[in-house]
Amino acid sequence: MKIIVPMAGMGKRMRPHTLKVPKPLIPVAGKPIVQRLVEDIAGVCEESIEEIAFIIGPSFGKDVEQMLVNVAEGLGAKGTICYQEEALGTAHAILCAEEALDGKTIIAFADTLFRADFKLDGDADGIIWVQQIDDPRAFGVVKLNENNEITDFVEKPEEFVSDLAIIGIYYVKDGAALKSELNYLIDNDIKDKGEYQLTNALEALKQKGTKFVPGQVKEWLDCGNYKATVYTNQRVLEFIKDTETMVAASAQSRNSMIIEPCLIGEGVEIENSVVGPHVTLSEGTKVSNSVIKNSIIYGNTTIENEVIANSMIGTDVTLKGQVRELSLGGFSTEL
Repeated sequence: MKIIVPMAGMGKRMRPHTLKVPKPLIPVAGKPIVQRLVEDIAGVCEESIEEIAFIIGPSFGKDVEQMLVNVAEGLGAKGTICYQEEALGTAHAILCAEEALDGKTIIAFADTLFRADFKLDGDADGIIWVQQIDDPRAFGVVKLNENNEITDFVEKPEEFVSDLAIIGIYYVKDGAALKSELNYLIDNDIKDKGEYQLTNALEALKQKGTKFVPGQVKEWLDCGNYKATVYTNQRVLEFIKDTETMVAASAQSRNSMIIEPCLIGEGVEIENSVVGPHVTLSEGTKVSNSVIKNSIIYGNTTIENEVIANSMIGTDVTLKGQVRELSLGGFSTEL
């Protein structure tokens, strides 16, 4: 089994957090999104993972490349780095890893996480994971027949055709056949909405006899913008609270309350504060005289005299609220 992870996008909806860190490397509950994604996929595969190909931008840097290779090796797989220099659509992105596109292959775009209670059926021709949503216009969708087989792929429909949105995770038994269809799109300049679309290649495979069935996840977690990522952090903390170490041994808490679940990283210092629930404090962060809930705070940040909720705060930030003494009479409002 191979995994291909297109992740070269700029992550514009996550700015300013993606100005220096590519979106798939933003940590959720203490691990980069892409690491949690491939670990989740490995967890539903009954076959071993042979190779993970990461498709990145050429400016990501050697440190990022080595980190990704380490993620793959941590799952017993070979890590391969591929480059996409221009954003020309999902089909083009996947084809940037064409040397890895052979045999049983999972394709997973690195801006989504999921919770699953199934094992992948490697004998299926193809599986497209979907989720029923209220407004599918911003997604590719699928239509099904009475045998629960996919009959149509529609990219971002303006008119309603289905509410089964493709969540960005795909399985094909014959990676080489998919590669051939992707190359056909590029060679013949076949575009949909101005880009080379994976769904067009999947449609071509279906027309030639490949049977695609929908896959259902227990929960689909988006990481497309900061509010969605904060919510995803909340859900992941709930998932991992009984299986992962939640408070690092070197973290210190003095005269404070930690309301679980929270992830407290190495070297974190908390004093005279209430933290949680659903807070991630990354390594080296210092919190004093503050209340923080449902938030992600990245490394080496200092927070004093603040009340913070539903927030995402970057690395090496200093927040110091106002400290004052007051004598206020009744029926007063101080803003």
